[in-house]
Amino acid sequence: MKKVLFLALAAVSFSFASCDSKTENAQEAQAENVEEAGEAKADAMEAAGNEAGADSVEASTEAKADAMENAADATDAK
Repeated sequence: MKKVLFLALAAVSFSFASCDSKTENAQEAQAENVEEAGEAKADAMEAAGNEAGADSVEASTEAKADAMENAADATDAK
């Protein structure tokens, strides 16, 4: 379910990509990579039976990616 939501969010963000600067797009791509890496790590931890650790990793990387995206949006708004 999370992956479907994430892919839908990625598709929507790409549809608005033409409205952003190249710098903002690059920063958002980095944020997306951070989130994808965190999800992969969380999935591996969950598969190993560490549900609590997986939730923690996923939450922290999602927060970091969101902060990166917000910073990217702020640079474009100037």
